Amino acid sequence: MTTGTTGTADEAPLFGPQSQFNSFFDDPRWALAIIRATVLEAAHPQIGGALVDNSTFVAHPWRRLRNTFLSMRRMFGNDPVVREREAARLNRLHARMSGTDSRGRAYDAMDRATRAWVVATLFESAVTMCRLSGQPLDQDTMERMYAEYRTFLAALDGDATELPEDLNDFWPYFDRVVENELENTEAARVILYRLFDHLPAPALLDGAPTLWAAGRAVAGPLLGTITVASLPEPYRRRAGLPEMPGAATLMQGAYLAAGLARFLPQGWINAESIIEALSLSPDSDHPRARTVAALTARMKRASALLRLLTPLGGDADPDPAASTGTGEGRRSAEEFFRKVLDQTGDGYLDWPDLAAMARELSTRLDLDEPEESRLYDAFAAWWRELQAALDTDGDGRVSAEEYAAAVPSLAGPALIRVAEVLFDATDKDNSGSIEADEHRALFRTAFHRDLTTTDGTYGRSAFVGDFLSFMSGRRTSTQYDPLLADA
Repeated sequence: MTTGTTGTADEAPLFGPQSQFNSFFDDPRWALAIIRATVLEAAHPQIGGALVDNSTFVAHPWRRLRNTFLSMRRMFGNDPVVREREAARLNRLHARMSGTDSRGRAYDAMDRATRAWVVATLFESAVTMCRLSGQPLDQDTMERMYAEYRTFLAALDGDATELPEDLNDFWPYFDRVVENELENTEAARVILYRLFDHLPAPALLDGAPTLWAAGRAVAGPLLGTITVASLPEPYRRRAGLPEMPGAATLMQGAYLAAGLARFLPQGWINAESIIEALSLSPDSDHPRARTVAALTARMKRASALLRLLTPLGGDADPDPAASTGTGEGRRSAEEFFRKVLDQTGDGYLDWPDLAAMARELSTRLDLDEPEESRLYDAFAAWWRELQAALDTDGDGRVSAEEYAAAVPSLAGPALIRVAEVLFDATDKDNSGSIEADEHRALFRTAFHRDLTTTDGTYGRSAFVGDFLSFMSGRRTSTQYDPLLADA
């Protein structure tokens, strides 16, 4: 078998609507398989180190899910130009992730063997989800899907030689990595024991904290138990993961129940619509915003009823917009640090946090070189400015206490430069002002000002002023919260 097509793989393109990968995209079982694959990825020392130091999956899991979904759609779509562009973006992103883990071992997100392992976990977890749900794949289908994933790896690395060419050789390779290389890494423990228990509410349920807390209290431990039970036994043994009574039966039942979705009419389950509903702000200008707003209102009513009937949680957090009537409100220094500055959720502000901001903005704007590098360089200069002003103990990072004690104005020259670079990147036609469609491309949410009653543009000074107000004035913003603060 090659990275192209052989045998049954010649019957249809390896990418696009006819691919085996695409047939799983709206499958509810895929949610369980992705969690399992993510744990297997995080258990690899190289990936685990990169995730702990650079990833936002703990503090902003829903944003990470949306971006991953969009990236996979691009990579497995029909258009080779879009696929090449996305592969180049992913390679630039990964090239910026290198360092040493807590044990002093070097990691590099561009390591080819490690990238092959990521693809391997996705393929193996897809095969496993079908087997656990009582719908095992036949040999021809597995070979075709394996060809798709090898071609995906080739699109990233130039070739797929790090994965065995033949499917029969893949299984010994997978078992060897599981038994000899995977560890009980910090990143894997965070996913299994912290993420599920402390998962922040998606935008849809942000106004119903009691309802979310009640659901998470039940679903979190269940997801953790199901995921652990589905992992390969050699890894569970080496990592010392608990084997709960009845966990295997619960896991099997979850996969079987999710597999029953095949009896639903086609189109009833749409992953894109579900992710949009979870992540869209109710005041978004997206076509589905009205549906989201209606669902949010119902969730708030259900949450209020639950608070009356149970002692779970306190009152819902007040809506900051309610008291101002402007869609903006003050946020405390602690909340600003936690929601905006600490992008990785480790309790400190350091370069990976600002790099995550640059990464999110670059993704939203779909920037190419050299615009992406200009944005990263501007954020790097801002980090140096912050470090010089706030890192009082010289440990190379800024704690929440150091930030709160300084009560700084963050709007220094470097942050102004960040705003200017962001403006230039958004102003695609170099007109000196941001048009409505350019504004929408960046924010994908409600407009801060009424563009229909003005000249329809957003000038440089106004743009920079609003960005600085958000980043230094600690104000909530209908523009920037969905970009940098929402989970």
